[in-house]
Amino acid sequence: QVQLVESGGGAVQAGGSLRLSCAVSGRSFSTYTMGWFRQAPGKERDFVARVNWSGDDYADSVKGRFTISRDNAKNTLYLQMNSLKPEDTAVYYCAGTGTVSTASYLRRSGSYRYWGQGTQVTVSS
Repeated sequence: QVQLVESGGGAVQAGGSLRLSCAVSGRSFSTYTMGWFRQAPGKERDFVARVNWSGDDYADSVKGRFTISRDNAKNTLYLQMNSLKPEDTAVYYCAGTGTVSTASYLRRSGSYRYWGQGTQVTVSS
């Protein structure tokens, strides 16, 4: 059984930074594609970033501001968020899958099997 637990969310002013963490239990973490998604109130869950053996990928809205990384020795995924904007306010979810897929497919939430419970990020102007 794979479990994902996010932490690091909180409230910050525009222009500030936060680092989210996702602790993953279970085997084969290093082989998984891991991603971050976010969901604002009344909106769909959107792709933010993902990382796997082929590299990383970012949504245009966060490119240059957010950085996804992983520490396979610690079974932990990170999302460093800089230059935060009010429109970044959302619940952030980490997700994982062991399935090999195309880059475009990995931008879809339905491509991921494992999900965390989410952590709230609130950015005030």
